[in-house]
Amino acid sequence: MSDDSPAELRRTAEEGARLAGRILADRFLGERVIELKGGIDLVTDADRASEEALLAFIRERHPTHAILAEESGASAGSDGLRWLVDPLDGTTNYAHRVPHFCVSVAVESKDGVVAGAVYDPMLDELFSAARGQGATLNGRPLRASAVDRLDRALLCTGFPYDVRENPEGPVGLFTRFVLRAQGMRRTGSAAMDLAYVAAGRFDGFFEFGLKPWDIAAGSLLVEESGGVIRHVTGAPFSVMRGDVIASAPALAPELLSEARHFIDELGWTPRP
Repeated sequence: MSDDSPAELRRTAEEGARLAGRILADRFLGERVIELKGGIDLVTDADRASEEALLAFIRERHPTHAILAEESGASAGSDGLRWLVDPLDGTTNYAHRVPHFCVSVAVESKDGVVAGAVYDPMLDELFSAARGQGATLNGRPLRASAVDRLDRALLCTGFPYDVRENPEGPVGLFTRFVLRAQGMRRTGSAAMDLAYVAAGRFDGFFEFGLKPWDIAAGSLLVEESGGVIRHVTGAPFSVMRGDVIASAPALAPELLSEARHFIDELGWTPRP
């Protein structure tokens, strides 16, 4: 039987993320095959190679677990645990040889995300967490920032793949925050953005249209570093809903209030 303790699940996530990340790094400067999954949504041969190796590793360690992976979809399990796998978050960066991307690996039970890891192979930075055991970066404890004012906050965001068809939410909230925050960044990897909130590098993050594999590991990193993560309406967070707002704990009331005012003024409801 496999060891399904949070500590062991965290080790699997860490080792799996490193394994997949090495594949991405090895292929980064080489020739690549790039395909479109949608209007602006890309997939590369590196995504598929990374995912294949990562899923094989997880199945060897935990053969009874279910898996939901970005490229290959869902596979069933028998014991209530499910892995959420993004083999390459930041594919557009990767395709353009921008060295900011990661592997995101998490495992959830019926009670939520249990363990996860986000690995940046270009900087060799491994962010990981287990429920109730804190979050770390390369073994060092992480804490969200102490910033408590929006005008002193560095925020980050991303735009969903359907932003051209549905711009009002993401572009509208971006405009509201860019006029109120100290600064705004758009880096191209939601998993890394959440990891950076956990590390105190960013003070807040928001985005729409995300998938469970984009945010599962990062959400646990934020929580275990003392940060706050919600939906933009202020509702409790779930990996199955794609709008997310995360922040330093002291900044959360103001950030969530601004998001709520925006929603109310626009008369707009985020899509699940």
